[in-house]
Order: sequence, then C-alpha cells, then structure tokens
Amino acid sequence: MRSALFAAENMEKESQQPGLRLQNSKMLKAELNGEIMARTGTMVAYQGQVQFQALGSGGMGKWLKSKLTGEGVPLMKCSGRGDVFFADRAADVHLIDLEPGDAISINGANVLAFDSTLQYDIKMVQGMGMMSSAGLFNCVFTGHGRLAITTKGSPVVLNVDQPTYVDPQAAICWSANLQTGYHRADQLGLGTLLGRSTGEAFTMSFAGQGFVVVQPSEEPAPGAASGGQQQQGGVLGGLLGS
Repeated sequence: MRSALFAAENMEKESQQPGLRLQNSKMLKAELNGEIMARTGTMVAYQGQVQFQALGSGGMGKWLKSKLTGEGVPLMKCSGRGDVFFADRAADVHLIDLEPGDAISINGANVLAFDSTLQYDIKMVQGMGMMSSAGLFNCVFTGHGRLAITTKGSPVVLNVDQPTYVDPQAAICWSANLQTGYHRADQLGLGTLLGRSTGEAFTMSFAGQGFVVVQPSEEPAPGAASGGQQQQGGVLGGLLGS
C-alpha cells in the first residue's frame, strides 16, 4: 500500500526512555513505565497494558477549590506499561521541564498532562481586584518533572524585565514569582479594544523578573466563570489563595 500518509514524519516516534515527549506539534506521546497524570478526555490512542483512573480535580481539597472557583484540571491517572497518545482539539502542544525551586502559574484549561512527581495547587491570581472574563484562579505547578501544555497557535514568550501588559484571554502561563495586576484598558489608552466578550476593557500587567507565554487567540478559556461566579471567587480568594 502506498500513500503520503505513511511518510516517516507521520510514523510513531520511538524512544529508549520512558516519559512525555512530542509525537508531533499537536500530539503528545507518553511512554509509560509507571504513571502520569493527564486531563480527562484527552487520550486519543494507546498500546500496551494501561489503566485509566478518574481523579476529579486531584483530591478533595483541589476538588472543592475547583467547584468554588470554576478553575482546576479534571484529571485521570494513567498507569502501567505502554504508549499513550494525548491531544486537545488539535491545539499546539509544548513541553516544560521543571527543576526544584521552579514554579509556574498556568491557566487550568491549558494543562494537558504532567509527571506524577510534580505538585500543583489552585491559587488566586494576585491583583485581581476587578472583574473580567478572565478567571480569578490559576494552577501553580512546582517540583521536578515534565509538564505538557496547549496553546491555540504558536505562542510568543515575553521576557518580563520591564512592565508588561497582556490581554487576560491570551495569557497562558507565567513565572509564578511575577507580580500581577489588572487595569482598565482605557487607563492605558486602549479604549475598548480588549475584553470584547464582556463589554469590559481590562488588561493584565506583569512586573518583576520572569516570563509570560501569550497565545495568538483572545477567546475565553473553556469553563470561564460568569460574572456572578467570579464575584464568589473574589470573596473566597483570601481563603483559597494560601
């Protein structure tokens, strides 16, 4: 049988080491010899002896936070020996390796899979004193291991060494040590260019030393809370942000 479909770039990529790696720009391959964590519903194929266990949002504490804030990651544990492939609506997949002492804040909707050696919690985004269509809470990952995230299109990674402003609907993740804040876009001379989905014009600011990843899309993240739910999240922020 002959077809360009069977070209080398489309064939399964093999490796001698277990772990997370890219099959291609839109598909993640996990070579399992143990366990990993992944977003529920993102498995597209697997081979070998693999078990899948739904975990909700990663424990009772995180489940409670996710229900109250509208954020979090619905997780499943994948364990055994074999190859598992993950994708999320043909979004681009990117790998991040965390070392001890690293911390990254990520929009929960953009988390695809991660090593079970990593820890994560749902924390309030600092400086969220006003409401917009962006979530009040993010997932903060720490520890040692590999993490896979998704973006809608090829992102830009901004080096934050001066005041930086981003549409909150386009900010995917950033260094957890950065100071964040929200401002009305008209205060920055942007009028109503931002926040088109709500009629409110907000931009997100970053200060300090670090990075912020921005995707070429301003669409609200799936599961974004309504105005009433966001108000609830703001009230709970002091309790859940610790």
